[in-house]
Amino acid sequence: MPRINLLPWRDEERKERKLQFLIALGGATLVAILLAFLGYLLFSSMIDGQQRRNDRLRAEIKSLDKQIEEINSLEGAKQKFIARMDIIEKLQRSRPEIVHVFDEIVKTLPDGAYLTGVKQTDLKFKFDGVAQSATRVSTFMRNIDSSEWLKNPELQVIAADGTTGGSSFTVVADEVPSGDDTSQQAAPGARPGVPRNGGVRRGVAP
Repeated sequence: MPRINLLPWRDEERKERKLQFLIALGGATLVAILLAFLGYLLFSSMIDGQQRRNDRLRAEIKSLDKQIEEINSLEGAKQKFIARMDIIEKLQRSRPEIVHVFDEIVKTLPDGAYLTGVKQTDLKFKFDGVAQSATRVSTFMRNIDSSEWLKNPELQVIAADGTTGGSSFTVVADEVPSGDDTSQQAAPGARPGVPRNGGVRRGVAP
């Protein structure tokens, strides 16, 4: 019976299978590398897109912060403007009042007394003056108390004045706050709640 040697054929088959395995392994490695590269590109693109969105958000936030600062500065300027307008309006309202007040001061000052100084702080008046006697000072205070523009007279200082032979005095009083416009329109020049005929008696005998 003849003997057949199969070793060369088996070696060839083994080499062929080994070559196929290496080719398959190389192909799988190549595919894995390709997939990894594609994943890297995808994630890089996603990261770049998110970074661009973050940069845009930061730019928008910075722009909004600047707008908020401008709004705050405008609000501060608005408050200053309103405060100035209030002061101007208050001064304009007080212009006729101060005329009435000083006219009232002249009316309340009795004969035999004169003022050496008048100082106003808000609604508080301070009168420095000289009178022939303490009775004249009392008359001055009574006239202030019955005035429609002044109230709450208070004697702070009274002393004999050696140069004039009279009495120097210091009296403080409050200005009557102005009422609403409708009350003043109903009785021009009058204070709300104060009768027009309750005026000041000038030159009251001591």
